[in-house]
Amino acid sequence: MPLGRRVSKDVAESYEADRRLADDYPRLLAAATEAERALRDAQGADTPEAALRALTVAFDEALTGALTAAEAAERAAMGPKAYSTDTQDAKTRRAAEIAYRKAKARPSVHPWTEEVDRLRTAREAHRLAFRTRPATVL
Repeated sequence: MPLGRRVSKDVAESYEADRRLADDYPRLLAAATEAERALRDAQGADTPEAALRALTVAFDEALTGALTAAEAAERAAMGPKAYSTDTQDAKTRRAAEIAYRKAKARPSVHPWTEEVDRLRTAREAHRLAFRTRPATVL
């Protein structure tokens, strides 16, 4: 007889996928940092617009990858109880929602929540503020 709480196969697969993605977080964050460095260096130099646009897209994709890994790490830190799937009944899904909210209050999850917020803010600031074309003068 196994000890501990049993989880469904779907939840276990999602949890393991998040753990694997969370393990890649340092590499993805380093790739985003390198992409940002390349973009900022290109901004300082006289870089053609097409190359600048390609670097902008590369930075956005790298930042999105790091954000996805941070979100997976946050979910993995919450544990398998906080996962819900569409195939679960209403009672089990509600229990998972409650476990999710309780897990968000744990000190072990707080650093990941803060990191997700930081990366999401950086990505949105990049998307809103960066211009690949010069402003037109009226």
